[in-house]
Amino acid sequence: MAKRGKGRGAQTAGPGVVEVPKGSRPAGPLAGVYYIDTGDCELIPDQDNSTGWLLRINGVMSSHIDLADPLFLDFEYMRWMAALVESRWPREPGPKLRALHLGGGACSLARYFHAAYPDARQVVVELDGKLADYVRGWFDLPKAPLLRLRVGEAREVTESLTPQTRDLIIRDVFAGSLTPRPLTTREFIEHAKRVLAPGGIYVVNSGDAPDLKNAREDAATIADAFAYTVIIADPAMLKGRRFGNMVMAGSDVPFDDDPGLARRLLGGAVPAHIWNDEKVRAFAAGAAVRHDPKSPVLAEPAAEPPVPAQPPAEPPARPRPGTPTAP
Repeated sequence: MAKRGKGRGAQTAGPGVVEVPKGSRPAGPLAGVYYIDTGDCELIPDQDNSTGWLLRINGVMSSHIDLADPLFLDFEYMRWMAALVESRWPREPGPKLRALHLGGGACSLARYFHAAYPDARQVVVELDGKLADYVRGWFDLPKAPLLRLRVGEAREVTESLTPQTRDLIIRDVFAGSLTPRPLTTREFIEHAKRVLAPGGIYVVNSGDAPDLKNAREDAATIADAFAYTVIIADPAMLKGRRFGNMVMAGSDVPFDDDPGLARRLLGGAVPAHIWNDEKVRAFAAGAAVRHDPKSPVLAEPAAEPPVPAQPPAEPPARPRPGTPTAP
């Protein structure tokens, strides 16, 4: 996913800007720059693939789509996610997978899972309503209820969902190079766990620099919330030698020691390794578990000092017998 910025408001079209009449939707992809609610995006033809398109959002490459082959994933980390999911739920006999995607982009993984699991029910949460509308027009996505695009903020939507209604939650939301903090905390993961059905998995795309501070904190927070975890990444990333992505996942049931998954990960264009729960916890040792900021505690108003008790008023003196009274 890509950086999200402030909306541009009214714009004058410049070279390469595609004007889409208000209230209409593009009929298929057309190269150019499009203004969206959170900034701009650019649709770029893939020079190496006549049916491929790249989507750049606010200057950051976000997604790749092959119109002719939804099972082709150009981004390595997406291939790793797909391999992990298919290890848990083999395509045959075709389970009715229920998936929630936090972060939309071009819906690359949602298209993939629709092709891999034709009976899947998926919801993609996208912050930018105009982008979601463009993507629907560009890429001819499956219709609801197979695939629904829900415009909204990822945490708010997750918190609103019914418990145990998803088998798979994928967090792939970025602002710049990092995921917004409210989507990385222990409290947010508790909301995700509540939505997951037993045996479900929570998968995240964790981007980081070579110091791996962000990745270690992501891993520590996921390991604190789930009984079982895994990490998938290429060796250079695991050793802190470059900027890049790690795929992390948590579940309430063990991840199978699947030799087929290990071979599939090693066989890609960028070979990847998978770390089991023990290695993940060793990697995360000493890293901070992220939490929501604590609400400020308002000071109790100072108690007013007690009002001292007043002595009872003396009754008026009664006249002595024989004393004249006023008329």
